[in-house]
Amino acid sequence: MKACIRDTAATVTAFSTAVVLAACGAGAGTDSDGEEGPRIGLLLPDATTARWEAQDRPLLEKRIEELCDTCVVESTNAKGDVALQQEQMDSMVTKGVDAIVLVAVDARSLGPAVTKAHEAGIPVIAYDRLAEGPISGYVSFDGVEVGRLQGRALLTAMGDKVPGAQIVMMNGDPSDPNAKAFEKGALSVLSGKVRIGKAYDTPQWRAETAHMNMSGALAALGADAIDGVYAANDGLAGGSIAALKANKVSPLPPVTGQDAELSALRRIVGGEQYMTVFKPFGPEAAAGGAMAVAAARGQSLDPVATGEVPTRGGEAVAGVLLTPVSVTVDNIAQTVVKDGLHTVRQICTPELRAACDKAGLI
Repeated sequence: MKACIRDTAATVTAFSTAVVLAACGAGAGTDSDGEEGPRIGLLLPDATTARWEAQDRPLLEKRIEELCDTCVVESTNAKGDVALQQEQMDSMVTKGVDAIVLVAVDARSLGPAVTKAHEAGIPVIAYDRLAEGPISGYVSFDGVEVGRLQGRALLTAMGDKVPGAQIVMMNGDPSDPNAKAFEKGALSVLSGKVRIGKAYDTPQWRAETAHMNMSGALAALGADAIDGVYAANDGLAGGSIAALKANKVSPLPPVTGQDAELSALRRIVGGEQYMTVFKPFGPEAAAGGAMAVAAARGQSLDPVATGEVPTRGGEAVAGVLLTPVSVTVDNIAQTVVKDGLHTVRQICTPELRAACDKAGLI
């Protein structure tokens, strides 16, 4: 099986999407001849961001199983530790898996591990974050557009305080290429319209670091001088809001977010967080799973891709870039609830019943 899977010269470029995505045999883990099926390594970055274990991993595993019932997925989580993820990559190479789906803790640091996998004939699919090194494919959302959505929403929420409003920027992990894309998109909208009183990078996207930094911003700028908070994701939004509340800031300034976490949606309904960005995990996992299966079989990724994406090294690879969606209290029902990410029952706790009724959720 491996000789067939690793033979990139035999890559099939003329297959239709339906053929590329067809199921690959009978019996989980083995094909009809009793041989072991393709093995796919799934490397997740951390346990602090809820989506990885709660959404992406089960959705990816389900999609891979749908497309290839003999495929075996070996999943690991680096828990925010770059060295641990490097070891996990090395382990996957040593085991001789047929493809790797990688969400890099640190895109640059994982570059040599990606190169090692490539040299061993193992294709690497960069999932959600564009890793360095010779990746074979990339699946994510348009990160610059995420930042634009956040920036536009923040301007809308601050209303007549713009222009001249002062904001705090709570950016993401500087080692995550997505964080820079989010920041770039946000600044393209905010620059010239607001003053940035303080801007922070947040290693490993830790909410507690956002809490500490927001407390520092309040001490430096004063509670009355913060008109809005750009928070790159919902974890940072939660940490920032907790610091604002601990310092008795009232009313709270509008705060952005991302990932449509359940806790964030509750904050939005309750009036503590203004918006989040919904990135439908189903389509992303579907594309990532399809790429992983095709790569593990030694097939072309082109039928799965929607185009080409430049890598950090400058070369273009097969890619899928999906469109994010801005979510406020006004469209929760039409977005995350309609998509099945969270139910009204989950969002509308007893404490939020009145707010949910006002928002038209119940």
